[in-house]
Amino acid sequence: MSAEVDAGLATLSDQLILATVLLYVFAMIAYALDLAFGRSATASARAKQPVPVTVGGGADSAPAEAAPAEKAPPAWAVWAGPAAVGLSWLGWATNLASLLTRGLAVDRWPWGNMYEFVVAMCFAAVSAFLFMQLRYPVRFLGAFVTVAAALGLGFAVRYLHVQAGPVVPALNSYWVAIHVSAAIVASGLFIVAGVSGILYLVRKDTAVRLPSRQDLERVAHRAIVIGFPIWTFAVIAGALWADKAWGRYWGWDPKEIWAFITWIAYAAYLHARATAGWKGKAAMIVQLVAFACLLFNLVGVNIFLGGLHSYAEVP
Repeated sequence: MSAEVDAGLATLSDQLILATVLLYVFAMIAYALDLAFGRSATASARAKQPVPVTVGGGADSAPAEAAPAEKAPPAWAVWAGPAAVGLSWLGWATNLASLLTRGLAVDRWPWGNMYEFVVAMCFAAVSAFLFMQLRYPVRFLGAFVTVAAALGLGFAVRYLHVQAGPVVPALNSYWVAIHVSAAIVASGLFIVAGVSGILYLVRKDTAVRLPSRQDLERVAHRAIVIGFPIWTFAVIAGALWADKAWGRYWGWDPKEIWAFITWIAYAAYLHARATAGWKGKAAMIVQLVAFACLLFNLVGVNIFLGGLHSYAEVP
């Protein structure tokens, strides 16, 4: 692998990240407007459809007096949802382009340090949401997923950014494409589940513009069911990589320990839900504990703990 860096592509990658943050913020605003006005605007448009209603049932029956209509929402509110989805896809495209240009700039997989990993994780979270949206009605999560992605990218740019460059020899391996990629995909799904769990706990019964708790729980469960086997594969691939790099499968390294703790926590959630019938608030608390373990494993271990994974280049 060449140690040379294409400065032009590296600079373009940084600029694309800033554009991605802006697009995610604009998408978040549009999703928020959709939550506030979009549904009522759609309902109002449907209510304008003429429905013949008669009183008496005879030939001389007179039309019934229509009930007073509620104040109509702004006309533009109907387009808030589609605009939000479009902005999300644009942000997704620039997020992907930033990863590709970063990788091409250094001629390697673009997740060799904490900055690149967080950028990839935000991309995975938005990807999980957008592709779930193609099959399930989860647009209500858009405001919360995009704000989480924007904050994550902002944190990466402000506190984790390092100049594009080569990585330590241990990371010059095809296992990066296997182990780290699986961890990124699983993390994106777990972020969607975590956002759903937080909304579940903070949602009030009178919050008519948010989805029901049943819908939030269903989204969280689906994301974890998909993400858990991928995380399992990532843990196994990490052990195989450790054997190849350091001559052992397990060495009580902090990253290894917390990856396994995270696996146990999500396994406990799935086990409790499947066998003990845990649903509702108890299940959401368990999965949020697992989500906290995930975040500490992905970010906290690299910042606060040492070990063989300290090559993550946190400034």
